[in-house]
Amino acid sequence: MEKIGRFGDFGGQYVPETVMNAVSELQEAYERYRNDPQFLAELRELYRNYAFRPSLMYYARKMTEDLGGAKIYIKREDMNHTGSHKINNALGQVLLAKYMGKKRIIAETGAGQHGVATATICAYFDMECEVYMGREDMERQALNVYRMELLGAKVTGVDSGTATLKDAINEAMRDWATNIETTFYCIGSVMGPHPYPTMVRDFQKIIGEEAKAQLMEKEGKLPDCVVACVGGGSNAMGIFYDFIPDKSVRLVGAEAAGRGIDTDQHAATISRGEKGIFHGMKSVFLQNEEGQIAPVFSISAGLDYPGIGPEHAYLHETGRADYVAITDEEAVQAFEYLSKTEGIIPAVESAHAVAAARKIAPTMRPDQILLINLSGRGDKDVQQIARYRGVNIDG
Repeated sequence: MEKIGRFGDFGGQYVPETVMNAVSELQEAYERYRNDPQFLAELRELYRNYAFRPSLMYYARKMTEDLGGAKIYIKREDMNHTGSHKINNALGQVLLAKYMGKKRIIAETGAGQHGVATATICAYFDMECEVYMGREDMERQALNVYRMELLGAKVTGVDSGTATLKDAINEAMRDWATNIETTFYCIGSVMGPHPYPTMVRDFQKIIGEEAKAQLMEKEGKLPDCVVACVGGGSNAMGIFYDFIPDKSVRLVGAEAAGRGIDTDQHAATISRGEKGIFHGMKSVFLQNEEGQIAPVFSISAGLDYPGIGPEHAYLHETGRADYVAITDEEAVQAFEYLSKTEGIIPAVESAHAVAAARKIAPTMRPDQILLINLSGRGDKDVQQIARYRGVNIDG
């Protein structure tokens, strides 16, 4: 029998005593409300009328014809309110905070999408919101910083360490430990101490539930392969989870290889990481020879996390899911490819999944189905991709 909060050897609650009280309070509240009819009814209503779920299931005809091989479908999480899958989890957690009587929400963000989603829901619920963001990510994602501020959130820059996502999480955890009575920490991915990996997955699994039903309606069968990008891993876990029991469905996570996994400029955790404990969980992390968390690199601010959610580590260890490394250049080419082929500009994070699909689809048969989770839209990344290509659009 699986231990609560564990996925095989991974997961757990590795937090200092100052944080343990808050973690225990959250665990108790989540166990109380996760099956509460009123809570679930309110969440479903918000999904439908505020996040605009179910998200669309799109047949990528031109991509299918161009690549040959599998029939390609795209789950359009980019069409959600705020432009990504992040709204699913933010709605669930901030609603839980409301039920717990918390008035202040804090969050971390990398690409800014989780920060924007959290700020959006806090505006809706009239709650105080503070988002921690690495200074490096703030520069790369200036548009999302302004969006968060426009929504009424305070964005606090983090200069320590590499000034990216892991450092933003460090600062948010310090804040949470200091302000436990009033504050709810809304983590953006399937990581951290239990109950976060389970809770975030449960708020995201609607993606896979919808996708399974939509494909059964359109094709009368399950997909043969499901592909999603992986940083911490919430969009991937969201679409994978409902397919895990279906052994005929191959699950593929696309992680960020940056400038190459044979360099020190990547964030390919599964490809190059080792078991360790960080941010309250046991999982797989990129580490140096001394076992310290290593700096990471990716063109994608949302994928440059040095670890992966514990359930993903378990899926990899058991062989249930495969994880492939996609370089910056491959992701940028996929960003441009989907834009030109289907008229859909993806988030650079999601472009990693598109890049993996471009490799996998031609190896499959025409009677097979490949499903891509398009986790977010690319408005936020257009300037960055232009700079990467040496195009000046700043004026």
